[in-house]
Amino acid sequence: MYPGAFVSTTPDKPAIVMGGSGFSQTFAELDAAANRLSRLLRASGVQPGDHVALCMENHDRYFEVIWGCHYAGAVYTACSSRLTSSELSYILNDCAAKVFITSKYKADQAAEIVADTPGVELRLMLDGTIEGHESYETAVAAQEATPLEGPRIAGIDMLYSSGTTGKPKGVTKAFPNEPLEGTPAGVAGTLGMLFGFGQDSVYLSPAPMYHAAPLRFCIGAMAIGATVVAMEHFDAEQYLQLVEQHTITHSQVVPTMFVRMLKLDPEVRTKYDVSSLQCVIHAAAPCPIPVKKQMIEWFGPIIHEYYAGTEGNGFVYCNSDMWLAHPGTVGMPIGCTLHIVGEDGEEVPHYESGTIYFEGGATFEYHNDSEKTASSRHPKGWSTLGDVGYVDDDNFLYLTDRKAYMIISGGVNIYPQEAENVLVTHPKVIDVAVFGVPNDDFGEEVKAVVQPVTMPADDAEAKALAQELIAFCRSELTDVKCPRSIDFRTELPRHPTGKLYKRLLKDEYWKDAGRSI
Repeated sequence: MYPGAFVSTTPDKPAIVMGGSGFSQTFAELDAAANRLSRLLRASGVQPGDHVALCMENHDRYFEVIWGCHYAGAVYTACSSRLTSSELSYILNDCAAKVFITSKYKADQAAEIVADTPGVELRLMLDGTIEGHESYETAVAAQEATPLEGPRIAGIDMLYSSGTTGKPKGVTKAFPNEPLEGTPAGVAGTLGMLFGFGQDSVYLSPAPMYHAAPLRFCIGAMAIGATVVAMEHFDAEQYLQLVEQHTITHSQVVPTMFVRMLKLDPEVRTKYDVSSLQCVIHAAAPCPIPVKKQMIEWFGPIIHEYYAGTEGNGFVYCNSDMWLAHPGTVGMPIGCTLHIVGEDGEEVPHYESGTIYFEGGATFEYHNDSEKTASSRHPKGWSTLGDVGYVDDDNFLYLTDRKAYMIISGGVNIYPQEAENVLVTHPKVIDVAVFGVPNDDFGEEVKAVVQPVTMPADDAEAKALAQELIAFCRSELTDVKCPRSIDFRTELPRHPTGKLYKRLLKDEYWKDAGRSI
């Protein structure tokens, strides 16, 4: 389904509401806007299967752009608004975008990349214009609001990895060339069957719209006929306020958002009515066991979790009851088979960690990177996202960490996720990153960088807090897994989707070990 399918039945129902600005579009308004853009794209030479790229903040008109591309049969690449100019240029060139759509908010960067992206034939900008860009509003207003003539082909996304461990890579699949009418959009089927979405659902999305899960879940919700409430930026109290204000039934978050909500003052946490929530989904990163237990106690057994990637090669799921029976799990495989593989390429026994491979999921390739595609494959044809984990006797999967983050200290393999999960529960900690830094004797040693609730006033306070946190970690884990030193920062380089840019921190320390406490 798609927004236009509901124009005859619920034309005045809100399809999208912005939590901050209050901007809203009904299904009729969204469909008309998407029709106009699809006509503009076709008039500009975009045919089904051609590529369009967009880069902007969580904008009021973000989803009319997405649906306009979808209606035109385009392959659309939503780019992170946090990319550097060189990264954005790389993606536009790599995906061969014919059209680039952005906003005045990104004007400086849009100007910088013009010379480096000669393949772009049309540049559109919302909220104003700069040299080389046409006004989006003016251009689409000149088009008819009626659908494109003839059978319409549904577009698809081609999204890029977030680049937490290297240069972003596009995840590509064969263009299906299927009709718009009758083709499920996004993950609409999964939302209905697994999470209980329906036309009466109200879905709260607090994450950046360009990221795979928020984008696909929002598209899927609208395709079902549900209303999407989107936040411009995540704020823990505003999230709770929006749940009450809009009687939210469904939402998807990341574990760091749970942590932020739990660290609110108790009076703030309890002042909002969240009883309308029927299903809260989380993914993107492992959730510390104490955090999830507290969230289930607060929201009730309505919390669902899944483990998957932009690649779509596998899907693992658990509800609250399954998780409570297997604390720490990310779930059981659905529609695929799990294989946990050791360094020798052979499967390992239950409870032993290894690289996680999927069998039976969707096939994919990394765009223009046959080497990376090949590195994601097992000789038996299975594929991996590069994560490490193990399964128990009931075939429930537990994530250990990303293989790229493993610390080898004195020949011992250490997965920093364990220490992070402990430290983030300390009342004086807002966020934490654990990784390996150089050590002359052992090769690497465990380092933590912490965002504290209150920054230490001087070196003495910093040293005392570091010692307190290290002792706290050692009360829960063996010494070898705990940081030997801790540095403090006002903020960590965390992606709005919840992923930590640990590579950026790690690179600093490998270039220069820096000041340790």
